[in-house]
Amino acid sequence: MSTEVDAPIAPKSYVGFDTITSQIEQRLLKRGFQFNVMVVGHSGLGKTTLINTLFASHLTESSGRKSSTESIEKTAEIKVTSHTLLEEKVKLNINVIDTPGFGDQVNNDRCWEPIVKYIKEQHSQYLRKELTAQREKHIKDTRVHCVLYFIAPNGIGLKPLDIAVLKRLTEIANVVPIIAKSDSLTLEERANFKHVLQDEFKYHNFNFYPYNTDDLYEQEKNLNDNIKSIIPFAIVGSEEEISIGERAFRGRRTRWGVINVEDIQQCEFTYLRDFLTRTHLQDLIETTAVVHYETFRAKQLIALKEGSRKKDDDKK
Repeated sequence: MSTEVDAPIAPKSYVGFDTITSQIEQRLLKRGFQFNVMVVGHSGLGKTTLINTLFASHLTESSGRKSSTESIEKTAEIKVTSHTLLEEKVKLNINVIDTPGFGDQVNNDRCWEPIVKYIKEQHSQYLRKELTAQREKHIKDTRVHCVLYFIAPNGIGLKPLDIAVLKRLTEIANVVPIIAKSDSLTLEERANFKHVLQDEFKYHNFNFYPYNTDDLYEQEKNLNDNIKSIIPFAIVGSEEEISIGERAFRGRRTRWGVINVEDIQQCEFTYLRDFLTRTHLQDLIETTAVVHYETFRAKQLIALKEGSRKKDDDKK
């Protein structure tokens, strides 16, 4: 049998199948897109503020303590806030998954378990719906597409808790590390801290998103390499609108001056936003499905098959 692939044939007159991309676009625009982002980090690192800054909308309220007198959560809880955003004709259904109480105890042993459990539960729910005899036409997707992991700007490096959590999260989700509140460091301190973290990432062999795969174009590989050279993103978030003369921007006022969160000379917020929304949003969604969910699905089905085989052997 010949496996030779024939060259494409150009029709002699216009047929019309070139409109299939616009047909797909219309269906997708009607249904909208689902994006689920989880924020993980100690209280007070600006997780809520960053999410609201990223999407230029007040999507969620802080779940952390408002004062030092409030009691600390005993374990990391999971709180989900849902919204629908509309930009031009594109509808984005977004779930913001917060983890208040994470890392706030004196003893944080296994405080990551509720987070890992939640991510796996979403895979499990999706699998159950997928395997039902009369499944939904469009299964509601609650799988976590992106985990933003906030690292405290201590200038020293990762804490043992960070290492333990990142080892587990990078195996089951797309994790993007962030240096929170980077304006608390000078530019020189920030650069040194970033180098320290990058060395630690290599030492512990953390597999952060984005991933380079064989099916990427050269341009996509170059973009991913550029992003990896920046990670972890040193960010500052702010919902405050500041006006100086005729200029208006989102920023923070400090004793030393004003920080413009969208100025790449001052922080890397713009790089993070463009990465998450303008270049890799669809890839985050697809990677969750074809990499992390497929890995989970294969393990579950193999376990079911082996369990069934064991039952049959026991009956004999």
